[in-house]
Amino acid sequence: MASMDEWIRRDEAVIWHGFTQMSCFADNEPLIIERAAGNELIDVDGRRYFDGISSLWVTTLGHRIPELDEALIEQTRRIAHSTLLGNGNRATVEFAEALGEVVPVERPHLLFASDGAAAVEQALKIAFQYWVNRGEHRRHTYLALGGAYHGDSIGSLSLGAGGFGTDLFDPLRFPVLRVPGYEDPDWAGRAVQTIDDHASELAAIVLEPLVQGASGMQTTDPDSVLQVVTRAQEAGLLVIADEVATGFGRTGALFASELSSVVPDLLCLGKGMTGGYLPMSATVANERVYDAFLGPDSSEVTFHHGHSYSGNALAAAVGHRHLELIEEWDVLVNVAERAQELAKLLDEQIKMHPAVQAIRQRGLMVGVELAPPEQGLRWGRRVCAAAVRRGVLLRPLGDVIVLVPPLTTTTDQVALLVDALGSAIEEVCG
Repeated sequence: MASMDEWIRRDEAVIWHGFTQMSCFADNEPLIIERAAGNELIDVDGRRYFDGISSLWVTTLGHRIPELDEALIEQTRRIAHSTLLGNGNRATVEFAEALGEVVPVERPHLLFASDGAAAVEQALKIAFQYWVNRGEHRRHTYLALGGAYHGDSIGSLSLGAGGFGTDLFDPLRFPVLRVPGYEDPDWAGRAVQTIDDHASELAAIVLEPLVQGASGMQTTDPDSVLQVVTRAQEAGLLVIADEVATGFGRTGALFASELSSVVPDLLCLGKGMTGGYLPMSATVANERVYDAFLGPDSSEVTFHHGHSYSGNALAAAVGHRHLELIEEWDVLVNVAERAQELAKLLDEQIKMHPAVQAIRQRGLMVGVELAPPEQGLRWGRRVCAAAVRRGVLLRPLGDVIVLVPPLTTTTDQVALLVDALGSAIEEVCG
C-alpha cells in the first residue's frame, strides 16, 4: 500500500486545494484520509484523528452513520437525480415538507442549491427582484456587517468584509452599506441607526445570527440580534439570515434565529444540511417574498434562476433522514451538555495560558484566539499541526483556533480535544 508521502505526491500532482498555497502543500504535512468511523477520521497509514472541525463544520452526527448510509442506498434503488426545473422529485418534496415544519420562516418555500455561497447568492437575487417586482426600484442596496463572511462567489464576496486574500477581487464586488460586526459592543446601535438613515434604499440586511464564524467565532447576544431584525422589518427591509454555519443544531438550537426569537424573510442553509454526506443547500423564502414572484407563465416576475443539481434526490433523502435523527437521538440535548463541559474545561485548562487572548463560544462553535508577540509566527497553523500530531484534527482562522466538534461528541472526546489543544499551545507558545 502507498505511504502517506506517496499519496501527498499524487495529490499535489492533480488537485488544486481551496484556500491553500500549493507550493507549500506538502511542507504543511497534510493528511490524506481514507476512511472514517464515528467521530474519527483514519488516514492512509491507519492513524486516527478526532474530527475537531467536523470536516469544515459539515459533519453533524459523525461519519458512517448506518441510518444515513441506508437512506442513501435506498434512494439509489429509486433514482439518483432528476431536474427540479419545472418538475419535481418525491424525495425532494418530502424533505422540503419536513424542513418546512421546523425552519423559523413563515409559510416557507425552498429553493435548493449545492453550497452555502450559492444559497446566499440566491437570497441576494431574490431580495433584489422582490422589490423590482413590487415596482420599487430604489431598494437595491444591502446592509452587511463588519467581519462578515458569506461565501466566495462574487455576490457573497460583496457582502463579506474581505480578508482571506479576497481583497484582490474588490473591483468585481458591488458596494454595500457596512456597519461594525459583533466585535463592536455597539454594533446593534450602529445598525439600527443606519437602517433609520437609509431605509428607503435598502433591499435587505444580511447577518449571521449570533455567531460570525469565519471572522474567528465573534459572538453577540440574542437581544442585540432581535433589536436589529425588529427595526429592519419595521422599516420594511427584508431580513436575510445566513445560517449556513449556525444551522442544524450547532449553536444549541436547531437554528440560531430561534435563540433570538427572530423570523427572517429569507433563510440560507447549507453545511450540516445532509450531515456531511452530500453537498446541498437551500434558500428559504417566506410567503410574502414568494408571492411577489407569482404571475403569468414566463412573465418578467418569474425568478429565472436554477442549478443543474438543485434538489438532488440522493442529498434530499439523506437530509430528510438526518433531520429525523437529530430529533430521535436528542442531539440538541447532547450539544447543550457537551458545550457546558467544553466551556468548563476551556476555562480551567486554556483560558489562563498567557498565549490565549480570548475564548468565544456559542454551543459547539468555539474560537480560541491566540496573542502572538510579533507578526509572522504563524501560531494558529503551528498549534493546529501540533494538535494533529496528538490525534485531533483542527484548522485555524489566522491565529484563532476553531473548535467545531461533531454534535454527537462524547464527554471523553471533549476532554481529548481540550487536552490536545492545551498541549499544542504549550508546545508552540509556551
